[in-house]
Amino acid sequence: MTDDEKMAFVQQLYATTGAGDFDTAETMLTDDFFIIEADGLPMAGEFRGKTALRDLYSHVFGTLKVADLEPEGMTVGGDYVINLVTFRFENPDLAPARLAELFRFRDGKVCEIRPYYFDPKPIVDAWAYYEQQTA
Repeated sequence: MTDDEKMAFVQQLYATTGAGDFDTAETMLTDDFFIIEADGLPMAGEFRGKTALRDLYSHVFGTLKVADLEPEGMTVGGDYVINLVTFRFENPDLAPARLAELFRFRDGKVCEIRPYYFDPKPIVDAWAYYEQQTA
């Protein structure tokens, strides 16, 4: 894949998952796909397999009320695409969360996603706020 194709692929993966079309999204992932969320986050852990993205999104977006996922920029090199995004929550009093998501490619599909949060506090705070709202 060319660099432009990789960036377009990641944009399509965002669009597909954003539309809730995980059946299509799973065709874009390798069989051994995984996501690792860092320790200290409410959703910390390793999520593996083609359904990992569906499972993680269900868990995260089922708790967090994200009003907007704003793209900030994207870069590519080798087998990697890095996408910078900002999560803005439905409650405007909550600070936005900024992160860089690393997408690794193998054989024309995404085999790994690793989110890197600039500051995990906005995610932790939003998670606590929205869990409290449903309690």
